[in-house]
Amino acid sequence: MLAGLERRGLDPAPLLARAGIDLAETDTRIPVERYALLYNLCVEALDDEAFGLLPEPMRPGSFEFLCRALLGAPTLGEALRRAIRFLRIVLPAFRIELRVAGARAELLIDDDGSLGPARDAPARVFAYEWLLRLLHGVASWFVARGLALDAVAFPYARPAHAEDYALVYTERSSFDAQRLSARLQANLLELPLRRDEAALVGFLDGAPGKITTLYRRDREMVFRVRDILRDALPQNLSLEEVAERLHVSPRTLHRRLEEEGSGFRNIKEATRRDIAYARLAKTRQPIAGIAAELGYADPSTFYRAFVAWSGVSPERFRDQATGRKPPP
Repeated sequence: MLAGLERRGLDPAPLLARAGIDLAETDTRIPVERYALLYNLCVEALDDEAFGLLPEPMRPGSFEFLCRALLGAPTLGEALRRAIRFLRIVLPAFRIELRVAGARAELLIDDDGSLGPARDAPARVFAYEWLLRLLHGVASWFVARGLALDAVAFPYARPAHAEDYALVYTERSSFDAQRLSARLQANLLELPLRRDEAALVGFLDGAPGKITTLYRRDREMVFRVRDILRDALPQNLSLEEVAERLHVSPRTLHRRLEEEGSGFRNIKEATRRDIAYARLAKTRQPIAGIAAELGYADPSTFYRAFVAWSGVSPERFRDQATGRKPPP
C-alpha cells in the first residue's frame, strides 16, 4: 500500500503515526480499523484510490460511483458486469472479465504487463490483492452475505504472507498463474441485491477504506472458531469440541467454514503460528514452554511445524526478529 507514496518521494511515517501503526512490530496483527484509516489517509495524500500503484490514478469518488452503478441491478451477475464496465473506464491498467461455464463462474483479472516486468514486486502483488478484495467485498455487501470463492490463482510467486490468503480469500489459493482467476459457483450470480440507496449512504461513510472491514462479516465463523481455539490453549480442541461450544453440529461447522473459504485445520495452524511468532519475537520464553503453551506434547513436533510455517527454525526466527546475531 505504501509503495505509491515511496514512488512519489513522500514519507509514509506521518500517515503511519496518524493511523497508530508501527511497522517495526512485524509480529503483531494490525487492527482492521487502523488499516482502514491508513487506507483512507493514503488515498487522501495521493489523490488516488489505487494508492499510486497503477499507471493512471483512480480519482477519489470512483469507489462511490462504482457502488452507485450497482444500485438497482436485478442480480449479482448483472451487478458484477456493471462493475466491470465501470472499472474498465477508471482502471485501464487491468483487463477484467466475468465468464460463466455451466455451474462455474470465473472472474479474470490481467494487467497485460502494465504494472511492470517485475511480477513479484510488492506493489504489483498488493494491486491484485486490493482489486480482488474490492470486487469481492462490494459484491458480498450488496447481497448481504459472504460469497465463498472456490479457488483463486494469483499471477505471482507465493508471497511470504500466503498463509493469510486462507482467511481473506480462500484456503484453495495458488500462485504463479498467468493471470488472476477467482472461481465461484455460478448460481451465486442469481442472488438478488439487498441494499438500497439509504443503506449505501451509511456504507459510504468511511469509504473506500471501509471495504477492508467487510471480511469480518464475510468470515464470521472463521473468526469465532479462531477465538475459541486461542482461548482454549494449551488444550488442543477438536472440530467436534469447537462445534459443541458453538452449539452447532460438526457437519454444520464444517459447511459454514467451507462456505467462508476456509477449513478447521487451517484456522488452527494459523492461530498457533501467530502466537508462536509473537512469543518468539517479544519474549525470552523457552521454546519448549512455547510449544507446551500451544498444545504440542512434544517440542520436536512444534519445531517441525514452525519450520514448515516460516522456513527457519524457532531459534533463527527469534534472532532475526530481535536483531540478534546467531552464535558462530
